[in-house]
Amino acid sequence: MPRTLATVEQAVRVLECFDADHTQWSLSDLARHLDLPTSTLHEQLGTLAQSGLLIRSGRGRYRLGWRLLKLSSALYGSLPWYSLAHAEMERLARGTHLLAFVSVLQGEQVICIARSVQGRGGAGPGGAVVEGETRFELPPHATASGKLLYALAGLPLPGAPLFTAHTCAEAWAEQAPRIRAERLAVTRDEWAKGTSSLAVPLRGGDGEVLAALGVSLPTSRLRERDALVRRLRDAADEVAWALGARSFP
Repeated sequence: MPRTLATVEQAVRVLECFDADHTQWSLSDLARHLDLPTSTLHEQLGTLAQSGLLIRSGRGRYRLGWRLLKLSSALYGSLPWYSLAHAEMERLARGTHLLAFVSVLQGEQVICIARSVQGRGGAGPGGAVVEGETRFELPPHATASGKLLYALAGLPLPGAPLFTAHTCAEAWAEQAPRIRAERLAVTRDEWAKGTSSLAVPLRGGDGEVLAALGVSLPTSRLRERDALVRRLRDAADEVAWALGARSFP
């Protein structure tokens, strides 16, 4: 592998270690996590800090730098549909008291680009914690968003890892045509016992599939499936209408 590419890939590995559960890292902890020599990692962290992608905080720790906000703003600004989808996602979360999210397909990765839990309270009907609240990359074979995007893209579904006894219990050759025909994907206890999910496509004015709009919910709330699917479809249609679509499949 060319040295430049290897350097970039290593920098990406370092940055991806920062998430909602790990907002800061010390040099020694991150070196153990990545299985790298501290001397090598120290140089990489210094370079990322000089570029503004990381910031040195107190006690020799590192956190993400403000420069990433500029990059994320530029990314979201390049997607004319993002603000519309985000608004409908927020409305969906408030109206259902569930975790709502927008996910996209990047190569074979299913990436959650936005999520909202603002409508969900501990005392509400959707108050139980569900799997995926802090995950950036979603398992395509165990989530409704992943299955939906894979089916619409005509991709074969990976069959591992098996998170529960329900993961990939139904053959993909049977699921995919149904998902494409119904424009709907549903999972029940496939990522974690007690967590289920629903997802529908977000389409542009020309019918192009832009993303998946979904909710993650306690499995007990699948009894509300029909009502939740209507809410999802209405939200997706609002986005498509705003983008110029005047008919819906």
